Amino acid sequence: MLAEAASTVSDEYWLAHALKLAERAQAINEVPVGAVIVHEQRIIGEGWNQPISSTDPTAHAEIMALRQAAQVLNNYRLLNTTLYVTLEPCVMCAGAIIHARVKRVVFGAFDPKAGAAGSMFEVLGTKKLNHYVEWQGGVLAEPCGLTLKSFFKARR
Repeated sequence: MLAEAASTVSDEYWLAHALKLAERAQAINEVPVGAVIVHEQRIIGEGWNQPISSTDPTAHAEIMALRQAAQVLNNYRLLNTTLYVTLEPCVMCAGAIIHARVKRVVFGAFDPKAGAAGSMFEVLGTKKLNHYVEWQGGVLAEPCGLTLKSFFKARR
């Protein structure tokens, strides 16, 4: 669902929206991760984890949001966009974010097992690639982390 918002909103606002999308993933027994892509203060893409339900290993929240944003902009380059995601992107998603030329990534919880923004790998912030992505982690870290912890605790 595409939506518009007030002319100036905070990173917390957009990340709170991504948390609502994570609930959609949880409702279908997927790992609760949600993502939103914003361009000029407007949501142009959103997604939630769907690899199990779609039998698609690439159907992470970020990838789903990137696909939708590219369709909205009619361009595979997502220049001057910010991606908000509830969990630090993995290597696959970080690669796609770089190829799409996303300007900035803001995420909630760090992922010490698979994070590609410094937790496990430094893919997003590297200056060795042809595109540098600005990133900030830990925004709304507590609610994002609790959503994931609750999900995995219930599954055990």
